[in-house]
Amino acid sequence: MALTYASYLKVDDLLKLQVPKSEPEQHDELLFITIHQVYELWFKQMLHELGKVAGDFDRGDTFGAIATLKRLCTIMKTLVGQLDILETMTPLSFSSFRDRLESSSGFQSVQFREFEYVLGYKRPDMLKYHAEGGEGRLRLERKLREPSLVDHFYNFLAQHGVDVPDALRKKDAEQPNVADESMQDEILRLYKSRGELQILFELMTDFDEGLQEWRYRHVKLVERAIGNKKGSGGSLGVDFLKRSLFLSIFPDLWAIRHRL
Repeated sequence: MALTYASYLKVDDLLKLQVPKSEPEQHDELLFITIHQVYELWFKQMLHELGKVAGDFDRGDTFGAIATLKRLCTIMKTLVGQLDILETMTPLSFSSFRDRLESSSGFQSVQFREFEYVLGYKRPDMLKYHAEGGEGRLRLERKLREPSLVDHFYNFLAQHGVDVPDALRKKDAEQPNVADESMQDEILRLYKSRGELQILFELMTDFDEGLQEWRYRHVKLVERAIGNKKGSGGSLGVDFLKRSLFLSIFPDLWAIRHRL
């Protein structure tokens, strides 16, 4: 049978995946499911793109990294825009089917946790939301032990004459990224002397800012919908989400701002 639009994209299968649980079905539950499924697709795409950026850094491919970071920044803007759609759902509408979520929670998104781990936001305690021995837990444990994007960035900087301290090279992979003053001096030097690297560093900062914007918008969305209630599935809700606000992926790029 000839390949068609529907068979290539598996449209029939895709459209069967939105299955509301409320009885009678609440109108906005379909929107809630659709938005979160689309988010999972974007998480998959971003993990794919971040893998390429890591490889670009290792190869010293400046322009390859620039092109992919532009795409990642655009995806982040799309993720923020989708929150505008979700905010058209009122708290009363959400509460009409929230109980049907039972023990499910966004905290259980394996891909988003992978996304955080790849970026260097390593929180081993988040593994508790995933069944020990399960496929998702095993994926996260692997990502926890792997170098972060910042580690690949150090490989890139080393190719431009930067002496990366052993303390950063040998840092426990399960520990989060930290700022380093010696790296800031070197990044500033490259920023001021290499135009193409200035573009790269600014795109990295754009992506970092985009993620912080999404976190803020997500927190306000949740606060608007449920106030100070516990999150679904026993998660910690708004207070927990607020703890990750304004955390930087690339803290050294922010630290040099006052010196530019």
